[in-house]
Amino acid sequence: MKVLYNGDFIEKKDAHVDIEDRGYQFGDGVYEVIRVYNGTLFTLKEHTERLFKSAKEIGIHLQSTVSDMEEKLKQLVTENQLTDGGVYIQVTRGVAPRKHQYAESLTPKITAYTFQVKKPVLEQTAGAKALLSEDLRWLRCDIKSLNLLYNVMEKQKASEVGAFEAILVRDGFVTEGTSSNVYAVIDGVIRTHPATNLILNGITRRKLLEVCAQQGCSVDETRMSKEELLRAQEIFISSTTAEVVPIIEIDGQPVGEGVPGEITKRVQQGFQEKIKQESKASISS
Repeated sequence: MKVLYNGDFIEKKDAHVDIEDRGYQFGDGVYEVIRVYNGTLFTLKEHTERLFKSAKEIGIHLQSTVSDMEEKLKQLVTENQLTDGGVYIQVTRGVAPRKHQYAESLTPKITAYTFQVKKPVLEQTAGAKALLSEDLRWLRCDIKSLNLLYNVMEKQKASEVGAFEAILVRDGFVTEGTSSNVYAVIDGVIRTHPATNLILNGITRRKLLEVCAQQGCSVDETRMSKEELLRAQEIFISSTTAEVVPIIEIDGQPVGEGVPGEITKRVQQGFQEKIKQESKASISS
């Protein structure tokens, strides 16, 4: 397998991380995960632009352009003959002796590789369980940084009790999942947290809002309380790798009738159509 390593394509076995890389020592960097369908990078531009935005927000200055990065990632998919899967790309601030402050002259380190994706078909079809967790993360969740320790901890807790996701609650209001955005159908309206610093404005989230608009679904991007979430008729989550997954149980209590709801199913179907349309358009262009 080939990996993108600081601008070059090399064998995975030859790639290595410097012990003084700030990404390794401080989590000082940003990343993206991009889905590949039929050999095409889905929403490539949106992901790449967000990568550059996240890097800029933490003071990492990338020398390449968004279009240059896009071409490198397309080449990586071609090199590895990936048909269905994903691409992980990571940018760290660079290598330097370990101390908190850093020199502006550091050279960012960029790595990317492809991987297979196991679509959660069972959960997408039958629905999944979730639990509620307190959101104790930092206040710049809009930056897709490498600092995911709390997300990992809460996701592990969920996994250990057979739940698919942990839904985070800050000051009594639902923000997002550990690796997903969260939506609730309340009185026929899809509610989801607004795109503020308290959540990551997911690329799949953006596409789902387009789908909802096309389908005439009512969407309200205002924060919802934990109590509102728990009385919702339907709940679903979204992410790049999981796509759209219905949540049918939270903390042992059924959501609605305890089965995937009709609005959720419509959104799922609409998203699959969106994937086909945009992938086809990308290939033809």
